[in-house]
Amino acid sequence: MASPSRAADSADRIYFTLVALIGGALLIYFAAVPALGLNVAFHFYLMLWITMASAFNVASGFAGYMPFGYVAFYGVGAFTTAILVKKAAFPLFLALPLSGVAGLVLALLFAPTLRLAGIYFGIVSLALAGICRLVITNMPEQITGGSFGLQLGSRAQPLQSFYVMMAVMVLALATILWLSRSRLGKALRATRDDAEAADMMGVNVPRVRLYGWLISAFFPAVCGGIEAWYTNVVDTETAFNTLITAKTVIYAVAGGMGTVTGPIVGAVAMVWLDELIWRQFPLLNLLILGVATVILVLFLPRGIVGTILRRKPHWRRYVP
Repeated sequence: MASPSRAADSADRIYFTLVALIGGALLIYFAAVPALGLNVAFHFYLMLWITMASAFNVASGFAGYMPFGYVAFYGVGAFTTAILVKKAAFPLFLALPLSGVAGLVLALLFAPTLRLAGIYFGIVSLALAGICRLVITNMPEQITGGSFGLQLGSRAQPLQSFYVMMAVMVLALATILWLSRSRLGKALRATRDDAEAADMMGVNVPRVRLYGWLISAFFPAVCGGIEAWYTNVVDTETAFNTLITAKTVIYAVAGGMGTVTGPIVGAVAMVWLDELIWRQFPLLNLLILGVATVILVLFLPRGIVGTILRRKPHWRRYVP
């Protein structure tokens, strides 16, 4: 009979082998997209949704929050990049990380709402996202472009922004992989399951929640900045569209939250399904996608990966 230490070493080997295989497959596939003549725009947004769903997983799957106003970080990041590049003549590669900083600042402003829980937190975060949109809409037109938004001029470089998006996706997944095995990740799960018990065990609950909240806010803000660069235009109607939050939640839930692979699987499956439905039934796209989502939630309430792990609980030590 194998000793516990040998069993743990074997599990770790399988775990990191799966990490290397999944990460390597993603890198090779996305890096080869332009060379293979595949649809760059589709794969750009696929990487964006993988990043968004994975970052949302930190707030919801790890920390137990449901921020219905998650789009606020995306929109603020998009406008930060556009304003810095268009109005302040910042280089793009300096504006993009600053859009992430803007997301962190916004997360700190929202931090007092972390005292709330459940539906109360969700409603407040949705209201705060609406406030962000109104603030930017009512700022001087010389800064935000008013109702017409901002155009970045001739700065659009689809191929370059594609690879930058790939780098951000890799950084997000690496961060969440580290988080899933770190003391911070374990503390986040403990506070999600029972905050009072975690506090009695010595976990600094407010600090742990804040760290998770900041991680989940940084990446959507950067995604918003990259998407503004990719499309070359940003306005409040698209940057603060609540459908961004809706899709992020659907993709994360479809794969199964609380794991690293869940949001990846969910985003890949649902984005491909969305594309297939849109091609075949362009007028009924949202209706059919909504029905498919309802069916998925009814039959796989824990998501694809979550359901597999529930039926095969011993796989949890192997699956990232």
